[in-house]
Amino acid sequence: MDAPTLIGSLGVALLLLAFFLSLFKFIAQDGFAYIGMNIAGAGLACWSSWIIAFMPFVVLEAVWCLVAVAALVKWLRTPHARTS
Repeated sequence: MDAPTLIGSLGVALLLLAFFLSLFKFIAQDGFAYIGMNIAGAGLACWSSWIIAFMPFVVLEAVWCLVAVAALVKWLRTPHARTS
């Protein structure tokens, strides 16, 4: 397996795992685990897409990652968030 495929597969696996875990209420959608998995997964998928020069997915995954980073900033600024 080449590097872009491995990186992209790991990223997509993280995104799908976060989705599954939140869908079945194992983790909260507004919790650190979900947000962190989205940042990592989208970041890896973006990087993989960049390596193979597939710009539509670079844009998609970059925006996904930035939105997740914004959610993390919001989470960190919420006083009660650190207890969840």
